Amino acid sequence: AMNPANSMPLQPNQRRAPGQKEELPTFRQVSSIPKAGTDETWVYPSQQMFYNSLVRKNKADDVTEKDMAAVVTTHNAVNEGTWARLLQWEQAYGRLFPGSSKDEPRLLHFRGRPHDLSPKARLKKLLGYGQPFDRHDWTVDRGGREMRYVIDFYYDDAASESNRWPFYIDVRPALDSPT
Repeated sequence: AMNPANSMPLQPNQRRAPGQKEELPTFRQVSSIPKAGTDETWVYPSQQMFYNSLVRKNKADDVTEKDMAAVVTTHNAVNEGTWARLLQWEQAYGRLFPGSSKDEPRLLHFRGRPHDLSPKARLKKLLGYGQPFDRHDWTVDRGGREMRYVIDFYYDDAASESNRWPFYIDVRPALDSPT
């Protein structure tokens, strides 16, 4: 059974995947992202959980167990950057949306949508720009009011080659979301 808040198994799978050659750490890092409905923050998947997720989604062909430390570290850093950008939106414009409260925004749930281009990404593609490697929808609880954000994740090869942060994270409220 899957957790609807994060599309991950309700019981975290920390067991070795079939065919896995090397042991992976099962330690889970605590994020800075506040979890709606609790006083807790979200917890990132362990290297083993992340590897199992790739196997479950048939996306493990290009990775090895040795890659997982870098993959999980990058995943967590990108999510922290995403939350920071989302908070910039909230701080600049959140109070302007109907029903806003002074409560700290908290992440209610998120959903990966890697095969769905957002309207903005679709337009950029039509104009000849590269398309995102992933998309997420994050729903934030603002004191009982929900706000959905669309996040397009882009990778910049040129930035990577020059040892700069290679990820561009485009965060904005969903067109249908201001509630």
